[in-house]
Amino acid sequence: MNDWPEGWSGDNRGSGYGRGSASARPESARVMRQVRRGTTPPGPGPSAPPYGAGVPQQPSYTDGQGYGGDGYDSGYNTGQVYGGGGGGQGPGRQVRDRPAPDWRRRIKWTAITVVTALVVTTVGTYFWADSKLNREVDLSKVIERPEAGEGTNYLIVGSDSREGMTDEQKKDLHTGSAEGKRTDSMMILHTGDNGSTLISLPRDSDVEIPSFVGSESGKKYPGTGRHTKLNAAYAEDGPELLVRTVEHNTGLRLDHYVEIGFAGFANIVDAVGGVEMDIPQDIKDKKSGADFQKGKQTLNGEEALAFVRTRYALAGSDLDRTKNQQKFLSALASQVATPSTVLNPFKLYPTMGAGLDSLIVDKDMGLFDLANMFWAMKSVSGGDGTSMNMPVSGSVGGNLKWDDAKVKKLVEELKNDEKVTVSGN
Repeated sequence: MNDWPEGWSGDNRGSGYGRGSASARPESARVMRQVRRGTTPPGPGPSAPPYGAGVPQQPSYTDGQGYGGDGYDSGYNTGQVYGGGGGGQGPGRQVRDRPAPDWRRRIKWTAITVVTALVVTTVGTYFWADSKLNREVDLSKVIERPEAGEGTNYLIVGSDSREGMTDEQKKDLHTGSAEGKRTDSMMILHTGDNGSTLISLPRDSDVEIPSFVGSESGKKYPGTGRHTKLNAAYAEDGPELLVRTVEHNTGLRLDHYVEIGFAGFANIVDAVGGVEMDIPQDIKDKKSGADFQKGKQTLNGEEALAFVRTRYALAGSDLDRTKNQQKFLSALASQVATPSTVLNPFKLYPTMGAGLDSLIVDKDMGLFDLANMFWAMKSVSGGDGTSMNMPVSGSVGGNLKWDDAKVKKLVEELKNDEKVTVSGN
């Protein structure tokens, strides 16, 4: 049996590896051809050609293949071990530079994302808030209306409605348990190019009830020249008759109507975190629940309601009460408009929710109209506007009689959007 590798003969035993022993075998590590790993093709392969003195030719270590070209020793002599391509730097290694980040592109897409989020949030908030407005008052039912003037006129009404209040809330807020609702305060807010004017209408004002169309029945009631207190108009046929009565007795067209009840008022104050007021004197009134000492203090919802309802503890009774109401509503509007409220969603949304849920407005009122109203009230508290009572000349049958000459001049200035020069009580 021939133990020599294929292609070898006895004639070349003496040459090459294994000299010195006739029976010695060549060193297999040096002469055996390396077997490629993997699947071996079927059938015998070609014999290695003789190399030199019968030694098979070895794979080249400089041709980048090595061991049959399977990549195991690729580039060994060039310093690229196991195929090279590593990230480190060294002899023979290729260095691939990582591209610098494109900051302009990143900033651009970040800005687009932020703006898109803001737009989506703003639009969503708008539709959410708009859907919460209670548009219940139909001013189209008001007849024989004055001509519209310059600027915008709002009739703002605080009612003594106890709707939705529990017995405990009625007790805490000192509201009593009277059925139905009446006006507890009434104001005209004029906005225009010459600043804002806030005019309180005492609820005991002596007014004439004109002809009107019933808000529910649709029946027309002719005027009889009957005089009564202003708040009786609301009690008789609601917001539409109140608007009709104010327009008839002043000659000023009212563009919008806004009403809020006791519970809603207190909820707004609590949602905004309270309102700071500088109370000019000690006040104690069992009927309203007011118990305040003179000086600056932050009023919560219950305290705020007591403050704006107090009149028996004040020297000027209803006239002094309307002044306190103006001061507080202006302060409340300022508090709502502060960055700590507007930029804080945990305070803004509860405040908006409490306010919108409790407001009753006319059918044509929009969110921008409502925002315009609050900003106008804020400007009044900031000194950029005027606050006053309707000018009064005396009393008739226990009711307050307006000063006809001053009221006429005041209305003309408001119609023409002129700076108000008339002073109230």
